Amino acid sequence: MDAKDILGLPKTPFSSSQEKKSRTPKEPQRKPDGVSREVYALTGGVGMAPLMPTIEASHLKRRPAAEKEKVAWQWLPFTSSARTDNLQLYHWVRVVNGVPPTGDYQFAKYNKKVDVLKYTDEEYEKYLIDPAWSREETDQLFELCERFDLRFIVIADRFPTARSVEDLKSRYYSVSRSLLIHRARSFDDVSGNPLVKDSYDAAHETERKRALSALLSQTKQQERKDAETLAEAKRIIESRAASKTADEAGMPSSSDNAIVPVDGVSPLSSTHPPLTHPNTAVNSSIPNSLRTLRVYLRTHALDQMVQAASASAGLRVIKRVDQTLQDLGVNLKPKVPTKAVCVEHLELRNEILTLLNLQKQLQNKEAEVSAIRESSFTEAPSTPKRSNRDIDRPFVPDAVGFTGERAGKRDHKRKTTGRFIDAPPSPPQSKRPRKLKGSD
Repeated sequence: MDAKDILGLPKTPFSSSQEKKSRTPKEPQRKPDGVSREVYALTGGVGMAPLMPTIEASHLKRRPAAEKEKVAWQWLPFTSSARTDNLQLYHWVRVVNGVPPTGDYQFAKYNKKVDVLKYTDEEYEKYLIDPAWSREETDQLFELCERFDLRFIVIADRFPTARSVEDLKSRYYSVSRSLLIHRARSFDDVSGNPLVKDSYDAAHETERKRALSALLSQTKQQERKDAETLAEAKRIIESRAASKTADEAGMPSSSDNAIVPVDGVSPLSSTHPPLTHPNTAVNSSIPNSLRTLRVYLRTHALDQMVQAASASAGLRVIKRVDQTLQDLGVNLKPKVPTKAVCVEHLELRNEILTLLNLQKQLQNKEAEVSAIRESSFTEAPSTPKRSNRDIDRPFVPDAVGFTGERAGKRDHKRKTTGRFIDAPPSPPQSKRPRKLKGSD
């Protein structure tokens, strides 16, 4: 029984429009390889989103329609501006759309020529005469230098007389240097020219080549022996440096003895800082990290030496040293930190530290003397000061009266402050007689 039976309505089937449309079942998607099941479930079955947009590889190989061109290689003639004989040669050329390339040969720009100076007869007679060289040899040398672009190995091979490469170089560079100097209006105009700035040294070049030839002609045994010698020398240098560092670490630093901290001076101390030689103080204040180095910046070394010299002093003392340097018109860091300047700068800092130390000691001594002087005039806290304490008085023995009391003590008792000081002394009183004992 349903609602229609209760209401008495006829049972009619649902129309086709009211029927639910059947849904087509979705095909299950396969989990891609390399992705865990949990990660794939979190993505809703749509797969992993790419980290960056992907392009198919086939699209990368495609060229735009505008860039389509027909390329061919052809065997064509060419000429080069680097040649003076207009020789025509052939080579393969890349031809695009049937249009061959035009212009000069692409490698002609690398043909660099050397500007070899020319001299006149008058200049040769005035500046270029050399007893070891004749005019004909000099002319042949300059002709070959211009022809072979200063390739002196080729020039020495083509030279008619037996001359070494060093002799040819020395003659050419000396002549060129003399021409440049005498043609210039002043020496400053050509002082930056390499030929004038650095003259050719034939003896040095000969010795360099001889040493290089000796090195290249060494046998394996000689190379091994030289390597062992260098290793032994390095070991000796390192052992000496280590022993020197150990000795310096074991001995007290002279900078520590020369500089006494101002803040740590005892008021009762009467010692004065010993004086040391400035070079000794500088050498002892160099940190060990710089001793092991062979090359270092002197400005960096100066900063570390200043820190080492002022390590025992407080920050206030270091500021006072800097203020003193400024008052004296001295830079906190030398503008030209040569060795002598650094030594003098460190010596000045040490002297300023010593001066501040002596000033501090002087203040402490003055305070100690004033404290002793005040305590000498003061007795107990309840006793007033007496102005005649330091007056020298003659020694008077104490007189004992017949009453058994000392007169000085009795007079002292009378001399008290107050209104009774001017009263007349009371008459002496006799003592009460002593009771007799049985033994008496």
